[in-house]
Amino acid sequence: MGQNYTELKNECFMKQVDKDRFSLRIRLAGGNITTQDLRKVYELAEKFGQGYIHLTSRQCIEIPFIKYEDIDLVKSELVQAGLRQGACGAKVRTITACQGQSICLSGLIETSELAAELDALYYGRLVPHKFKIGITGCRNNCLKAEENDLGVKGAMEPAWGEEDCNFCGLCERKCLTKAIKVNKLKQTLEYNKQNCLRCGKCVKTCPQKAWQGKSGFIVYFGGLFGNNIQIGRQLIPVLFTKEELHAVIESTIAFYNMNGNKGERLGHCLNRVGWKGLEQELETWLAMMRNAS
Repeated sequence: MGQNYTELKNECFMKQVDKDRFSLRIRLAGGNITTQDLRKVYELAEKFGQGYIHLTSRQCIEIPFIKYEDIDLVKSELVQAGLRQGACGAKVRTITACQGQSICLSGLIETSELAAELDALYYGRLVPHKFKIGITGCRNNCLKAEENDLGVKGAMEPAWGEEDCNFCGLCERKCLTKAIKVNKLKQTLEYNKQNCLRCGKCVKTCPQKAWQGKSGFIVYFGGLFGNNIQIGRQLIPVLFTKEELHAVIESTIAFYNMNGNKGERLGHCLNRVGWKGLEQELETWLAMMRNAS
């Protein structure tokens, strides 16, 4: 081989069991691909593979059974089509995302748009080990935010307006944690903010629009799902701007690069050096941003 296996893997041509055969991972953001690009993937699989593709667990497309001697041709056709190879190794990996509020009735944030932004800013960044970012649009948690090195979950901060309320009680019935209590006879409503999940169900179901909501981001850190399972932790309150979210991601990656050992996932790094260090780092960043504004 002209290139060694490590170089090929860095270009996301992964060695298969079959000798001199490789599986190519194609870069996507949030599981989205145009029909034109999908047509090209089909053509590549027909021409250089064995006529099928594999959909990975992290919303990527892989073309298996590519011959070593065809790799340069495949790369050339990828460039011509505007397609990109995925990231392998110790890098920020594919940004996964659900459909979000533009399509899903439960969605609280624009996940596809955010996935494209994070892909442009962070994808392929060098880190001590692989670093996975997942975005889920609501509390249904289809993308399992807590299983990622950094997970983002859509949230909604509700606010009730008494003047628009007819005290029908629908919000109370929809509330998962009984944070809302409605007395139809007395025309009163009690809202226990401490019990609120920020799921947005009260806002979405209120027929009078008495409940209004502000969308935000719950962020989880240090999740793992593989040989070692660890649920990510929410270290900071809900964020309500993308600027704050980007500052948190940048700060987390910087902390990881400074403190992580080679081959050590973020969750293991935090277990070793202590979670408080990252928490304080994030709080400092956010305080600086808010003071500046």
